[in-house]
Amino acid sequence: MRILITNARLLDPAQDWDFVGSLLLADGQIALVNPPADTAAEQVIDGAGWVCAPGLIDLHVHLRDPGQTHKEDIRTASAAAAAGGVTTLVAMPNTHPTMDSPTVFAQTAAARAAAAVRILQAAAVSRGLGSREPVDFDALVAAGAAAFSDDGLPMADADIALLALRAAARLGVPLLAHCEDQALAGKGIIHEGAVSQALGVPGISAESEVRGVRREIACAQSAGVPVHICHVSTRASCEAIRAAKAAGVRVTAETAPHYFALTDENLRGRDADYRMNPPLRTADDRAAIRAALADGTLDCIATDHAPHTPAEKADFLTAPNGVLGLETSLAAGITYLVQTGVLTLAQLIDKMSCTPARILGTDTGTLALGHPADVVLFDPNASWTVDPEALHSKSRNTAFKAITLTGQVKMTLCRGQVVYSA
Repeated sequence: MRILITNARLLDPAQDWDFVGSLLLADGQIALVNPPADTAAEQVIDGAGWVCAPGLIDLHVHLRDPGQTHKEDIRTASAAAAAGGVTTLVAMPNTHPTMDSPTVFAQTAAARAAAAVRILQAAAVSRGLGSREPVDFDALVAAGAAAFSDDGLPMADADIALLALRAAARLGVPLLAHCEDQALAGKGIIHEGAVSQALGVPGISAESEVRGVRREIACAQSAGVPVHICHVSTRASCEAIRAAKAAGVRVTAETAPHYFALTDENLRGRDADYRMNPPLRTADDRAAIRAALADGTLDCIATDHAPHTPAEKADFLTAPNGVLGLETSLAAGITYLVQTGVLTLAQLIDKMSCTPARILGTDTGTLALGHPADVVLFDPNASWTVDPEALHSKSRNTAFKAITLTGQVKMTLCRGQVVYSA
């Protein structure tokens, strides 16, 4: 299949490209840039007014498959990803059963292989996420694990954390660390501060996150290996990561759109669709997250897409943590970062595609010749209002509901095939 994209703004930070041109996709690869005018193709896409960029890569997604497919499954998550311009995602291992053995990996292997987008499966660090018994790291990488993480829970045992960091480095895959001191977080459900006090609910302190961040940094430093910090939400965590990078520690870090867009003030209406872990923080933390994205302290943007049903989210006090993110991440980045001057559009694409590809060690995240034809076409100026009922996920728990965002995905191609078209 040959697809010719014409008249588009070709934006690829990996190659420092930003120009209007044409792109030929053939046999699942980037075949030609600015091909001759008489180039034949089965499909021609006029990209006038659109940006053509490498497909987005989301390092942090909860698929709920197996075990909780009433919330989401591989098919619906793939559809949501494609609609958001995401062509590769990393699925977290906190499924039921936990992704902690090749046997469990095999349960979803066929569905992952048949998905519209590329689904890379992360394996757990410890059996059942229990922080007691380490998994068989070698066997899991042989079974296809693209990363290790106990996300959903922190690696409570520092010895296992060190073992996992060393194993991941030896096997050439990233260790994605959920950083939290659970004893300090206690039974908190939102950020500990003025809003939690006003609502009379237990809070989660910013210190609970940064303690975990500091420990993972210390482990990585002592072992001389890389670590990737998940879902950074606080000023203190940004400062710790910035200092670690200055000291030569091999640390990368992500944040999520809700942390650079929203604050705990959104919780005053007691709507559990704004509850996640880490929680929405203060305006000062949000400003620090934006600054850390701008100066490179935070390397990439991931969604922490975490579907829950409306029934589960109905009770503010007992609802599970988590929000949707796959379909709104690019537009949130354009709206809250590019339009406000925090990042250029090229810097945003770098943090949502090129850098995640480097962290994963994949050959995606670029429009370079011979690389996979994973492409997103979007109108950076088009506005749309987020309607939860129009989303492709099985669940509806988006924190961006009823918000008008700028930047709309028009078409997504994965492996050289159109997987979404508006």
